[in-house]
Amino acid sequence: MFAKSVMAGVAGSLLLASAAFAEPPTLQESQLQNTWRAAKVVGLNVYSDKNENVGSINELLMEKNGTIKAAVLSVGGFLGMGSRYVAVPFDKIKFSEEPVAYTGASNSGGTKPSTTTTGSAATTAKPNRWYPDHAVFNADKDELKSMPEFKYSE
Repeated sequence: MFAKSVMAGVAGSLLLASAAFAEPPTLQESQLQNTWRAAKVVGLNVYSDKNENVGSINELLMEKNGTIKAAVLSVGGFLGMGSRYVAVPFDKIKFSEEPVAYTGASNSGGTKPSTTTTGSAATTAKPNRWYPDHAVFNADKDELKSMPEFKYSE
C-alpha cells in the first residue's frame, strides 16, 4: 500500500513538473496581423489635414496597463533647432499607410504633398505592413505652436 502511495505521489509530481517546464505562450506572425512596431511609429512625420508637414512623433506615452495615452510631437523649428514638444491625445492621431506624394502641379508655385500617388509611384510604392507611412493630426503649425509645451519632469 505504501509503495502505491509513493508511486502516485511521484506520478503526480511529474505531471505538475511537466506543466511548470512547458514553453511560455508565444504569438505567431499570423496572429499579429493589423499591428505596428511602436519603434517605427516614433519618428513618423505628422501632417495636418491640409497635407502641411507640422512635425514628427517624438515619443509615445502609455498608461501603466499598456494603453497608449498620448503622443509627444516635435513641432516648429528648423533642422532640429528651435523645436518644442507638445503632447496630444493619441486617439486624435490618424495613420496612413499610403505614401505622401509630392507633385509640382501646385498653384502656390512650390511642391505640396498629396495623399494620393500618381504615375509609376502608385505601382512601385508598397506599404510596409509593420508601420504606417505617416500620421495626420487635425491642427496646423500655428495651432500646434500655441499649445502648451510638454516637458519631461523628473
